[in-house]
Amino acid sequence: MIPGGGQPDMQQLLQQAQKMQQDLAAAQQELGETPVEGSAGGGLVKATVTGSGELTGLVIDPKAVDPEDTETLADLVVAAVRDANSAAQELQQEKLGPLAQGLGGGGLPGLPF
Repeated sequence: MIPGGGQPDMQQLLQQAQKMQQDLAAAQQELGETPVEGSAGGGLVKATVTGSGELTGLVIDPKAVDPEDTETLADLVVAAVRDANSAAQELQQEKLGPLAQGLGGGGLPGLPF
């Protein structure tokens, strides 16, 4: 039994859950709007993704383009996108990690925590 004979304040619990849900939605929206850059080949290839991992831009320096060696260029593009996605994952941890802690440490099933 709860001290004082009362029940947990369900209204307060629901308000807290709703606030956490709003905070999570706001953080996810911010991630979707935040550009993150990655590069490869000493900056010959630069990829831009959103904080949520969507590829939004790709810049290839003409020096990286060799018609005889498209395989290296493809490798540089993949490496730049991976670098950008890695930076996006770090940003996700920074923005969403504290919210996951507020949800009991393990996050919620189906969410990337």
